[in-house]
Amino acid sequence: MTQPHQELTDVTVHSPRTRMTGVQAKDVEPRPWIESFPVCPILNQYQIVHVGIEETEAPTRIVRTKQTSTYFLACIGGRGKALIDGHWRVCREGYACLLPAHTLNAFVTLPRTRWDFCWVCYQRPAEQRPIADATSPVMARYDPLPLKSAILGLMYECNGPAQPALMQEWTDLIHAYVMRFAQPSNQPDQLRMLWERVEAHLADDWTLPRLTREAGYSSEHLRRLCRRQLGRSPMHQVIYLRMRRAAKLLGTTDLTIESISHAVGYGNPFVFSNAFTKWIGWRPSEYRRKRLIATLK
Repeated sequence: MTQPHQELTDVTVHSPRTRMTGVQAKDVEPRPWIESFPVCPILNQYQIVHVGIEETEAPTRIVRTKQTSTYFLACIGGRGKALIDGHWRVCREGYACLLPAHTLNAFVTLPRTRWDFCWVCYQRPAEQRPIADATSPVMARYDPLPLKSAILGLMYECNGPAQPALMQEWTDLIHAYVMRFAQPSNQPDQLRMLWERVEAHLADDWTLPRLTREAGYSSEHLRRLCRRQLGRSPMHQVIYLRMRRAAKLLGTTDLTIESISHAVGYGNPFVFSNAFTKWIGWRPSEYRRKRLIATLK
């Protein structure tokens, strides 16, 4: 799958046997599948659009080529597939994935397999710090039960007693459990500092030998750490940071695509354009046009 934006179009298909419950924030964009969710204005404090729990099976399929929100999904049971960094990856029980805004997002169920998960969807203004930063994992081990319990607690309160103080506490917990994954405290300082240096010098020629040298690890140890902590290989993490910076520059500056490609470490704009299309879902020029249209609305 080299050009996912050509193969995938926006779609929302839920199996007839899907069971979905949740809570939505106040004044969110209407969507048929959340219209029955109770409204909780406290979610707006964290720019959370909606939270919920889903039990589903094939042919459930969700594709967002124009995703503007950050989506966190934690698998409670079974297995499904998520499109991450341009590749389909299996998300199974005890794992979670965090998909940042302005990337191609897709989720599909596997044949003859149920997929149970809970989710939290954020819509954060551009001026606020994003949920996912340079050291956030894309997929990693995660115990979903605390988050599921907090969502159930909020659902109970919103559908019944509706005590503001308790709704606040449940919402605080939901956000805290997402942040436990998005900004883990157990990540080694050497690894965190490495990605901060890479992010500050994306135009440099980053190779695996250089990464291992600057981190002070062997190449094999660095690979293991990155897989465990981030869900990516070291060089895929470099590409992710480059694509994230490129997307920001495309949406906030008038720099040419050639200038942006050089700024994020690509000497060849054609190679950059292909990489950006694979990871983000649009060609750079198309992405810039869509972001401009979105700001004018």
